[in-house]
Amino acid sequence: MADTAMDTTPETAPAPAAAPEPPKELSSEEALRVVLRDAVHADGIVRGLREVAKAISRGETIFAVVANDCDEKSMTKLIEALCAERKVPLITVDNKKQLGEWAGLCKIDKDGNPRKIVKCSCIAVKELPRSSALDKLKSGFKA
Repeated sequence: MADTAMDTTPETAPAPAAAPEPPKELSSEEALRVVLRDAVHADGIVRGLREVAKAISRGETIFAVVANDCDEKSMTKLIEALCAERKVPLITVDNKKQLGEWAGLCKIDKDGNPRKIVKCSCIAVKELPRSSALDKLKSGFKA
């Protein structure tokens, strides 16, 4: 009767699936890209000088992003002054074309590559979902 009980001999079981890698540490630039992508999907982003200035003045902004290579330096100074007055964190990026891509001002082709990227000098984030990338950015604000 012991022979009819469950056989405990190991059979050729499939190899256990590799455990998923723990998420790698995001750089501050990658974290900003992820946060802006999430904000675009949540419809919590405003683009352009006029909309950004109004959002900062109303106190609706979580943080603002400005491109360093902006054509009009007075635009950059205006956003910096508004952020300083309202105590809104300000992030600067090097390229306004890259900022436009991150802000969703481009077409994505079938291969997943951005096409027809529109340049953007400033954006403001009004609302976005919680994420580890946002925590990374907020830790950078306080540092």
